Amino acid sequence: MPTEKLEKLFPNLKQAGYKITSAADVDYNCIAWAVGDSRQWWEPLPGLYWPPGVQKEYSITAYLRIFAIHGYTPCDHADLEPGYQKIAIYVDADGLPCHAARQTAEGKWTSKIGELEDIEHGTLESLEGEAYGTVVQIMKRKSATIA
Repeated sequence: MPTEKLEKLFPNLKQAGYKITSAADVDYNCIAWAVGDSRQWWEPLPGLYWPPGVQKEYSITAYLRIFAIHGYTPCDHADLEPGYQKIAIYVDADGLPCHAARQTAEGKWTSKIGELEDIEHGTLESLEGEAYGTVVQIMKRKSATIA
């Protein structure tokens, strides 16, 4: 059943290839997952965690700041670079950030799908569409301890 829901949300997912890597979990979301936090939900809403010093808003500027605080800098491609870890920020049709994915050491991508599962997917494009919009920014940092 979980795969049917994922494939309905993301029509390109099955063709690009993916696997579920953890059970559904409401404790954390994609932004937290992208920086390696699986303990809390990051969102600019009252009662939820939001990094200190970052404007509490859904804006690309705020999300870029979050990742910058964690050592990421903008880069111009999503290709695997040994020694670096990358993230991708997706925005919806209104230009608001709605998802982030993290590149694995093997060059695939890992995403926490809202309150659903974590998945590993082969391409960033496999999540593009109505639900998550399109990738607008890739960022990288020197490799850290998260895989």
